Amino acid sequence: MGTFRRVVTGHRADGKSIIASDSTFETSQVPGLGGIEVGTLWGADSTFDYPDDGQPPPTSSWFPPVGGVRLITFVLPAGNDPERAGIDAESATAAEQFVPGLLSHFTEDRPGMHRSATCDMHFVISGRCVLELDDGSSTTLAAGDVIIQSGTMHLWKNPFDQPCRVIGAMVGAHLKK
Repeated sequence: MGTFRRVVTGHRADGKSIIASDSTFETSQVPGLGGIEVGTLWGADSTFDYPDDGQPPPTSSWFPPVGGVRLITFVLPAGNDPERAGIDAESATAAEQFVPGLLSHFTEDRPGMHRSATCDMHFVISGRCVLELDDGSSTTLAAGDVIIQSGTMHLWKNPFDQPCRVIGAMVGAHLKK
């Protein structure tokens, strides 16, 4: 599991800046998803109001609504292929209870393929992975690469022999149908 140190600032009642918290945060494997780890490092479902005390704002699901944001991380284990693994009903239920909203945007006919009403700005920290789009194109990404995912239908694979760790921000967006 990945471990992060998360330092959060805030404000005292008199308006002075403070370190509101300094703690560790661990990612967790999502049940039924073949070893994929996820974590929401920070987020909010609406625009921030400052000054605040630095406490975590409420969030309702993995993907943020319009006006919401998420700072997330995920790890694709070596050899990960959602199409080959499949997701049965029991696994989907367990995953949805563990990370609300994560699978709600997945297509039924192609495991792992999904689209969210977000602009995702991801940075590959380590390893390599493949981003596949619904037009059939595949792009290999490696440590140091950035991908801007603009509400497109996509899936992530890791056919390589090392895990791929990604960190990124998701901003809620309008998705026209």
